[in-house]
Amino acid sequence: MSGLFAGLEIGKSALSTNQLWLNIIGHNIANVNTDGYTRQRVTTTTSNPYDHAVGPVGTGVTSVNVNHVRDLFLNQQYRQDSKELGRWDYMNKTLSQIESLFDEPSDDSLGSLITQFWDSWSDLANNPEDSGYRNSLIENSNLLTSSFHRIYDQLTTLRDNVDDEIALSVDAINLRTDEIASLNAQISRAELGGENANDLRDKRDLLIDELSEYVDVNTLEMANGQTTVYIGAMAVVDGISSFHIDTTEVSADNTSVNQIVWEGTKRSIKISNGQLKGAIDLRDSVIPEYLDALDDMAAALVTGVNAVHRTGYSLDGSTTGLNFFSSIRTSASNICLSSNIIDDINNIAASLSGELGDNRNALTISDLRNSLLMSRGTMTMSGFYQSLIGKIGTDTSQSTNLKEDYELLVAQTENSRQSVQGVSLDEETAQMIKYQNAYDAAARLITVMDEALDTVINGMGIVGR
Repeated sequence: MSGLFAGLEIGKSALSTNQLWLNIIGHNIANVNTDGYTRQRVTTTTSNPYDHAVGPVGTGVTSVNVNHVRDLFLNQQYRQDSKELGRWDYMNKTLSQIESLFDEPSDDSLGSLITQFWDSWSDLANNPEDSGYRNSLIENSNLLTSSFHRIYDQLTTLRDNVDDEIALSVDAINLRTDEIASLNAQISRAELGGENANDLRDKRDLLIDELSEYVDVNTLEMANGQTTVYIGAMAVVDGISSFHIDTTEVSADNTSVNQIVWEGTKRSIKISNGQLKGAIDLRDSVIPEYLDALDDMAAALVTGVNAVHRTGYSLDGSTTGLNFFSSIRTSASNICLSSNIIDDINNIAASLSGELGDNRNALTISDLRNSLLMSRGTMTMSGFYQSLIGKIGTDTSQSTNLKEDYELLVAQTENSRQSVQGVSLDEETAQMIKYQNAYDAAARLITVMDEALDTVINGMGIVGR
């Protein structure tokens, strides 16, 4: 009798275990398109046997736990590649915008307007007394100064936008660290009895993946299932506590920018990678370098042209020593013509002697295009500008190449990761059929045992009645 009842228990354990498998398979299929979900598997073991005259006899199967399938190395590699991708993707997006601001080559680009400016002086030298060429020079000069203003203002606005995005990124990081700390608390409570909080762990891992796009993060899982998250050497999540980062305004290059600090302190945080690193590099190094180059060009143009212009005479030969550009506005943001030139085009000093027909001063200014005005007397203005455009192109090309390289690495790592932890509908379908058949067999076993018990209980001992 005990043997038949033992058979019923074996069938029951098989039914229970295979039903659990089917439920887990269904859960996997339901979440095939859920971001961050990791496929789950049931860990089973044989039940403790009982002693029999012939030796130990098995008592069926026991479900130990439900695990999610993860590769810790691939997760770490994914986050390493993800932070690099976040950095270079942001750099590439912004550098592409900068490249479009200069709009080279085109008729309206700064380089073309510089050429037109020198050409206008050459045309004036051929017709020093013609008011039409003087007006043309004024028009082209205004176009040139306006182009300096436009590019400088757009670069400044772009730098301010990057600074604003740094503050927004800090808010996004704090939001995720708060959620990770909350999940740590939920996971530790759920796993007190020894079970695995797989779905909660998936949510936490997804948040850490997202966090790695912003900053260089490292993690350490504790014995209680909680994860400590570090930015550099400092923890932003420690158990159920999260530590916010913040921004504070500091002065840099005559403007205010957001410096990243620990909330409630003035202690700065070193950001070594991720989207934030790209944004900080652009704001503090790359864009200021381009702005400085434009300022150098504007200053050299004002200084060089004014120095020659002051030696010439107005059209009537009565006035000399006048500046062509304003001598107090020498940056790309404010370069402009002097009031003397704006008020009277006849004050353009094309003549070196004051005599009618003298064009030597206009020729000298026109020849400044070939003078070494830039980089401490080593480059012409056009050469300096072309080197600036070349640097922007090189920076953009480098960011594009690195972005594409890390996109490929992230995609490869993600494919490898998904081959381990992702849900395959084909595999889940095969598993479903496998455990469906096992469930049917277990049900048949219980039916057979039930029929045997019925025979013993109702069919034995009635012969001869």
